[in-house]
Amino acid sequence: MAEATFSPNDLLVSDVPVITRNITLISGQNLKRGAVIGNITASDKYTLSATASADGSQTPDLVLAIDCDASAGDVVTAAYASGAFDSTKLIIGAGHTPATVEAAFRKKSAPLYVRVLK
Repeated sequence: MAEATFSPNDLLVSDVPVITRNITLISGQNLKRGAVIGNITASDKYTLSATASADGSQTPDLVLAIDCDASAGDVVTAAYASGAFDSTKLIIGAGHTPATVEAAFRKKSAPLYVRVLK
C-alpha cells in the first residue's frame, strides 16, 4: 500500500465542509495536492483537466487532496468533492483559469468553490 504525506499549504479556505472521496488517477502523471482533475468518461479514471481534451476530462470535476505519483501505474488516491480553495494554490491544466474552473463547478452544482483572496 502506498504511503501519503500531508503538507498543509493553505489550499483550503473558508468554512465550507470538506469531503473527500477515493478516485483512480490514471497512470503516466505525477500530480501535486491542489491539481484540478477531470473524469475520463470511458474508464472512470481521473487526470489533470485540460480544455483541449475530448475524453470528458476537459471538464473540471474534483481537486486532488494529496500529492500522487501515478507515473508507473494507476493509483487510488483521495480527491476533494467538497471545499473552498485558494485560487493561487490550485494547479490548473492548460486552457483553464480559476474563473473557468469555478464556472464548471457551478454548472455541475458541485460543492467546490474557487476563492480569489486579496
